Amino acid sequence: MLDTIIFSMIEFFKGFGYFGVLLALCFEFIPAEIILPLAGFWISQGGFNYWLMVLAGTVGGTIGPLTLYAVGRYGGRPLVLKYGKFFLVNEKQVNAADKFFAKYGAGVAFFGRFMPIVRTAISVPCGMTKMNVWKFSVYTFFAMLPITALYVYLGIKLGENWEQAGELFTQYLKPFVISIAVLVIIYAIYKYRIKLLERKMNLNKKK
Repeated sequence: MLDTIIFSMIEFFKGFGYFGVLLALCFEFIPAEIILPLAGFWISQGGFNYWLMVLAGTVGGTIGPLTLYAVGRYGGRPLVLKYGKFFLVNEKQVNAADKFFAKYGAGVAFFGRFMPIVRTAISVPCGMTKMNVWKFSVYTFFAMLPITALYVYLGIKLGENWEQAGELFTQYLKPFVISIAVLVIIYAIYKYRIKLLERKMNLNKKK
């Protein structure tokens, strides 16, 4: 029943072209894992341009997380846990996102998009800590760009079998996730060294 409603909505948005795809991605309850490969299939049928679709998908994929960011910022954790199900976010995801944010800081607005469990929920702690909204948006945009490009590309290649894009996406993403993990570790070390330096400077000031 839910799938039927989602596909009906996507078909409705398709009528608005690129803007329709952008708009569909603004609603977090419509999974990007469905919209983007399907958009790739539409490209394979003719009538749409790959790069314009990627741009529309990336912009929409940036606006969408701002909803959860706003819920986290203005409603806090209780509101997120109460209404998160409407955005396909559960308590387990929120807890994992909280831990990830606490460990790596604001950079998770970028890195977190590539992590399966925290991908959607990472917007919540960013909002709760009142992270700068422009910074959040820029990080999200540059994370969503390669994700969108890959999903749309897979949709084109798979054609009528676009529904298989999710499995292939995970395989293609593995090397990228490993690279991201290395960057996260480097970032964590950098943050740790900065904290040590700040402590050292504070101790010297007290002397």
